[in-house]
Amino acid sequence: MIKQFRSINPVNIIFLTGITLLLRSGIFIHLPDQVSVDFIEPFAKLLVPIPENSFPALTNIYLAAFLLLVQSLIFNRIINSYNLLGKSTYLPALVYVSAGSLFIPFLILSPALFCNFLLLWMMEKFLSIYKRDEVRSVMYDLGMMVALGTLIYFPFIAMLPLLWISLIIFRPFNWREWLAVITGFITIFFFLGVFYYWNDSLDQFYRIWLPLASKFPTNLRINLYDTLVLIPVVVILILGFFQLQTNFFRSVVHLRKSFQLLFFMFVIGLVSFYLKQDLRLYHFLLCAPPAAVLMAYYFLHAGKRWLYESMYLILVGGIIYFQIF
Repeated sequence: MIKQFRSINPVNIIFLTGITLLLRSGIFIHLPDQVSVDFIEPFAKLLVPIPENSFPALTNIYLAAFLLLVQSLIFNRIINSYNLLGKSTYLPALVYVSAGSLFIPFLILSPALFCNFLLLWMMEKFLSIYKRDEVRSVMYDLGMMVALGTLIYFPFIAMLPLLWISLIIFRPFNWREWLAVITGFITIFFFLGVFYYWNDSLDQFYRIWLPLASKFPTNLRINLYDTLVLIPVVVILILGFFQLQTNFFRSVVHLRKSFQLLFFMFVIGLVSFYLKQDLRLYHFLLCAPPAAVLMAYYFLHAGKRWLYESMYLILVGGIIYFQIF
């Protein structure tokens, strides 16, 4: 399977669609009667009053699969456009779909799934600033994206420091570029505050920032048994790290800087869970894009076919097994 996706072949899109559905076989077998999802944060429901049970369970799952498939193709285009793997391939899409199907909460519509569209858009803009002469407009746009993501899912606000980290990695210091980030972020919330004021709901606007003062989450809805599926993922990431380390200093500067930024994106996505007092497992979908890059790098550059094919089969088998049992 990995060898098939190492090449650019339009037929791989058909295979990718089949794999996306295959990785949901467990939830199709044990279809829940009802799926309740908060699409946006409570403080933004005045803007978009979406009921929790907007879709039947089966429709919800199919929509989530479709969105993940679309994201995987966007992700694949970004990685190939900036040549992060050294060769154009469909492996990023394959690995993204796999990483986005690890846990059952990943398989339904969730705020984190919608935020990943913004995260992919941000990733493309991050990779573009290295060769730009002027990036203030880009950083302003990125600040607005983080604000929009915060309206959908509050822990997305943790991506704000990532914008300044990207400037440290890719650019010499320019205070105007740093200021553009916070200006873009404030712009969205300024208009949101005005909207709340017009609707005599300014007290709800103040509650937006309460999670920043919340204590460490005590209600972690995670089944440790289900996390066993992460074992092959961790092994692949470790193998990918050593594979990248072998070629790291022989790579172009932009490639090295890009992987440094992806590392910080992964760490911020991982630790930002503390901003949600009632943690849901779907939060870790935010870690899927940066993790998928490293996993795809391993699958593309690994030399022993029996090993990388076996690792992927174990990953797929583990995902399906833990969904069913």
